Amino acid sequence: MNALSDPIAAVTHPDPYPYYAELVAERPFYRDAGLGLWVAASAPAVTAALSSDLARVRPPAEPVPRALLGSAAGEIFRHLVRMNDGATHLRLKPGVSARLAMLDPARVGEQAATWARHLAEELDPAGHGARVADFAFRLPVYTVAALLGVAPSGLGPTAARVGDFVQCLAPTATPEQVERGKAAADELTRLFCTLMRREELDATVANTLGYMSQAYEATAGLIANTLVALGRHPELRARLGAEPSLLRAVVREVVRHDPPVQNTRRFIAGDGAVAGQALREGDVVLVVLAAANRDPSVNPQPDRFDPQRRDRQAYTFGFGVHACPGEALATAIAEVGVAHLLAAGVEPERLVERVTYRPSANTRIPLFGGTA
Repeated sequence: MNALSDPIAAVTHPDPYPYYAELVAERPFYRDAGLGLWVAASAPAVTAALSSDLARVRPPAEPVPRALLGSAAGEIFRHLVRMNDGATHLRLKPGVSARLAMLDPARVGEQAATWARHLAEELDPAGHGARVADFAFRLPVYTVAALLGVAPSGLGPTAARVGDFVQCLAPTATPEQVERGKAAADELTRLFCTLMRREELDATVANTLGYMSQAYEATAGLIANTLVALGRHPELRARLGAEPSLLRAVVREVVRHDPPVQNTRRFIAGDGAVAGQALREGDVVLVVLAAANRDPSVNPQPDRFDPQRRDRQAYTFGFGVHACPGEALATAIAEVGVAHLLAAGVEPERLVERVTYRPSANTRIPLFGGTA
């Protein structure tokens, strides 16, 4: 039995994967009395939880967190496709997906490369390993914000405001963090309404901001976890010099093997069965995406890091109607970011000598101490 006590503590553990394997094998769907949650860990249980008609992305009685009500942050949250179900979700998602589809992959790559070079020069991550995280958090916001028309001088403040907004959404946010996030949401709303020629916040503006807030953590984690993978697999790092195209496959395997988003939640809106278990209205399910990624029934030899893995199944960006439409953008930005960090002289083998993880209940984001 792994020493870990629960799947939330696992998110920031140095190696949660033996614990996840134990859950998949022995407790694929169970009630955790300590957490007061049901836990879905195996691929079938995660699939069932994410596709059940009983499961909602928010508690039905609290569609917007109470702490955000009456603020711009709350209004943004209320419009987010990923935080709505049923008819509202179906009405909003096509427009959001179309907006993301308008971001041409070639332009995404060009902008990501431009700002990766800029950030590498500004932050010197090769000389200051602790700044790798700053690079990783800023790059996705700089890339998307620049594509949407934010001036170069405004990219730094925009990234800082997105960071404050993200912090205020966390259930563990302090009152001070909530207030900073509300103020940041006000500024972001004004900026993007102007850029997108809207008189007031609407679903398009809100979901643009929502995507940047998702990308802020998910892409940052993907960049940093890819560096960890290269540090722990020096043979891959050596191959990249001769096969730079291998990096894309490495990033996609990181999405499965050591994902930035480890879990999500579903809220049960009525009595019924999920994954063969009788659940009651008001129950909450912790959906452990990272455990399902390591389920041998969908990914044989799941602990093996294999960039050339065939028929890879990854739950990291969701499943079904709530699958994240920004997966392609996140992986593209992460690939460019890692390539520029390596070109700037960052040495993953040295980074992994001192790795800790940013405190979080669901995102796995490495922090590196000392020099790279």
